[in-house]
Amino acid sequence: MNISVLSLLFVTVVWGATFPVLKIATAQLSGVETSALRFLLAALCMLPWALRAPRRAWIDGALLGALVLFSYVAQAFGLQFISSNRSAFLTSLNVLMVPLLGLVFGRTLSWRVVIAAVMACAGIGLMSWDGGAHFLADAATVAGALGYALYVIVLSARAGRHEARNLAATQIVWMAVLGGLWMLADAQGTDKLQTLGSRLNVEILWGLAYLGVIATSGMLFLQARAQRHVAAEKAALIYAMEPVFAALFA
Repeated sequence: MNISVLSLLFVTVVWGATFPVLKIATAQLSGVETSALRFLLAALCMLPWALRAPRRAWIDGALLGALVLFSYVAQAFGLQFISSNRSAFLTSLNVLMVPLLGLVFGRTLSWRVVIAAVMACAGIGLMSWDGGAHFLADAATVAGALGYALYVIVLSARAGRHEARNLAATQIVWMAVLGGLWMLADAQGTDKLQTLGSRLNVEILWGLAYLGVIATSGMLFLQARAQRHVAAEKAALIYAMEPVFAALFA
């Protein structure tokens, strides 16, 4: 097993721990607020590299940042109404979406990948499915999985063009900017911004630090580095381990 595969496997361990942390955070914060704050912290960590990144990294970073921002916000919104296990299962559908979308983009698809993806989703379903359906939350989580599937495909295609830290830094800064604008738009006509400080306690602040510094800035850097050498379909299968770790941490 090469270092790139091990790096992506480690990414899934860290992501698995985000589900219960997100569940705690979204008890007081909206999905948009949680995402915007975690990305702001991540952007502060990566700002030195972002300022030195070339123009091409900013262009690709904008596309990647928009895709992953949508995915994270949709997932965080869903977690306000469904369990961590159910969210993990629905999110894992991107394992099937990646190879199927690959066909649309002209990639060849082997039966080994299809069988492995189906088995991964079936296994995750048997392990984590617990009922508690909520149509809007389920739909948002599936939409987030689709957004992330597109992100995995685009990242594998474009990661080789850039230094990993530059690509990770630019997409995180874009995520922080877009997430901040989204949070401001979402707060219009409400008192969300005025009450934000009172809704942040020590537990949530520690959770946001973990989500922003480790799970976002650190893991997006590892992804950008590892997916230079791992095909999108294989990366998606590795990411199928995320719900396993999510269930253990939950």
